[in-house]
Amino acid sequence: MSPSGDGATKDKTCVAENGGFHGGNIKTHCSESEPSLWRSSYLLGFGLNPFEDSEKLTRIVTASVKGFSIGAGIKGGLALFSIVARLRRTRSSSVRKVEVFSTREATDLAIKETLRYGLFLGTFAGTFVSVDEIIAYFGGHRRTAKWRAIVAGLIAGPSMLLTGPSTQHTSLAIYILMRAAVLASRCGIKSKRFGKICKPLTWKHGDVFLMCLSSSQILSAYILKQDSLSPSYKSFLNKHGGKDLSILQGVKDIASGLPFTNLEAIEKYYNSTGVDIKLDPEMKIPCMMIHGNQSCSAHVVSFFIQAYKRALPVYLPVYLIPALIVHRQGLLKRPYNIFGKGLLGTARSSLFLSVYCSSAWMWTCLLFRIFRRCTIPMVAMGTFPTGLALAIEKKSRRIEISLYCLARAIESFFSCMGDSGYLPQSKNLKRADVVIFSISTAIIMYCYEQEREVFRSKYLNVLDWVFGVPPPPGETPSPVESKLTDLAV
Repeated sequence: MSPSGDGATKDKTCVAENGGFHGGNIKTHCSESEPSLWRSSYLLGFGLNPFEDSEKLTRIVTASVKGFSIGAGIKGGLALFSIVARLRRTRSSSVRKVEVFSTREATDLAIKETLRYGLFLGTFAGTFVSVDEIIAYFGGHRRTAKWRAIVAGLIAGPSMLLTGPSTQHTSLAIYILMRAAVLASRCGIKSKRFGKICKPLTWKHGDVFLMCLSSSQILSAYILKQDSLSPSYKSFLNKHGGKDLSILQGVKDIASGLPFTNLEAIEKYYNSTGVDIKLDPEMKIPCMMIHGNQSCSAHVVSFFIQAYKRALPVYLPVYLIPALIVHRQGLLKRPYNIFGKGLLGTARSSLFLSVYCSSAWMWTCLLFRIFRRCTIPMVAMGTFPTGLALAIEKKSRRIEISLYCLARAIESFFSCMGDSGYLPQSKNLKRADVVIFSISTAIIMYCYEQEREVFRSKYLNVLDWVFGVPPPPGETPSPVESKLTDLAV
């Protein structure tokens, strides 16, 4: 047996008399001079393949099942809360009749989406583990350790197509790319060659800065160009932005220097809420348009209270679902502790979102009043400090939120650039999201198998639970597996 476990030495490539393996009782059958390709073909001729080992098959099936459960659990849980929220909005009998039909449609769509995302993550996990085992079997565990996970991640990436062949997931792909970039940067920081280059990435408040940068693009697009945002995210912003679309159109007109097109619609909206106002067509700043007869400070306070009420239902599932899934065993032993932390996290995250939304209007109003005008650059500058609200969140969640928003901001930015004619429209690459996702997962899975210390413990635990804990780099999984690898190569 070769000490490296990656190649057969002289008289060590062996096949049992009955064509199978019998632990260490193997008779020699070929010599060192026989080509490795011939030996692999010879073994395959006896019906041997990397999936004969029940341990490997178990790992593949287990990874697929666990991947499916995560995808279906997360998507299904969020869909369930969405349906419950929809049912609560039914008040009058006339609305109820409309909502019954729409809720049925929403339920059917939720079931389909749950199954699709379950199949997506289940197939991704199963494909990655399968390719990983095949390459290790034929190429040697140690010999392929440096690149095996990259190839497996690339091949598993197109599993994203199972969510729908015509469904674009640009935001998700960019977010995963951001996660891969963070892991790569952590590898670079500890590297002697790239350590100095990556040093700025260790800035303590870099996550808050990214959030400010992302907010400038996202909130500017929310007011000025909503078409650059994905439909689901646009709906989220419209709900938590707390302003009627007619008001946003009015702010867009004044910021773009265009004549007002819907002042009557804005006045009609305020009249429906019991506020009687008359807007000036010659106004230079949109404060009255944004908050009616309220002062800027009074508007921030009242908006914050309303925003907090809107934020609570958003974060309840974020903290409740992990408590039920991840801490299900601890719930019986210390339910008050777990639910207490969940409620505290819900209150804290809701505070972040409500401060974020209310401060967006506070900063823009303040800037408009200082400079006595409203322009597109003013909107971008006024929404930049909104990201400071991220400091309310606990440190472990800040990077997650900032990367998520950065992915949305990048998607919106390039969409705006493309619509403005600054970027060429690619007709050949229709599923760039799949390509980006595959490259990103290749980087992430390489780090998972070779640079495990760059992961946070909670993510590493999830990956280990799904894929199985990989052996340390350069080590073979077990003596039996080493023998199988030697025989294969």
